[in-house]
Amino acid sequence: MARSSNVVRIIGGEHKRRQLKVLDRPGLRPTPDRVRETLFNWLAPFLPGARVLDLFAGSGVLGLEALSRGAAWCDLVEKDGGAARLLESNLDVLRLLDRARVHHQDAQAFLRQPPSQPYDVVFLDPPYASDLLEKALAAIDGAGWLAPDARIYVERPARLGPPDVPGGWERLRQGEAGEVGYYLFGFHP
Repeated sequence: MARSSNVVRIIGGEHKRRQLKVLDRPGLRPTPDRVRETLFNWLAPFLPGARVLDLFAGSGVLGLEALSRGAAWCDLVEKDGGAARLLESNLDVLRLLDRARVHHQDAQAFLRQPPSQPYDVVFLDPPYASDLLEKALAAIDGAGWLAPDARIYVERPARLGPPDVPGGWERLRQGEAGEVGYYLFGFHP
């Protein structure tokens, strides 16, 4: 069971200022407000009507923020059972269960099944002490995961610099906040 609960808030859109519980788990790092504000300013033209994938959802704050700002659909993938249940609860509180689905499973298992439709926006913020980012980048580059001109957000330790990405991806923006490096890529098949 969780040691204690924390709170994150939605910073823009339909659910602006709503506070939601998140579990206190080792390695669970909700994206800070300042970084989210920058990210969602970058994504503003792409969110209305978008299909979104929050692959290592954790708190789900990136996917929930996207839904609040007009995304049509979001798949949130979370391995931790407690975090997945809390994501379901937060979707219910925000009345977003008709626009999102929580997949309680490992990200790699989720990526083994091709998507029913490609995604317009993908959030990749895996646990830092893992090789999951490289595996996820390779997996979503194929099998119809990305719509033309999709946007892919990557968060990782700033000391590592930008990740190596597949051909056809263009680094559009980047920033640093403390020990966090964040990058926005465009997919151009």
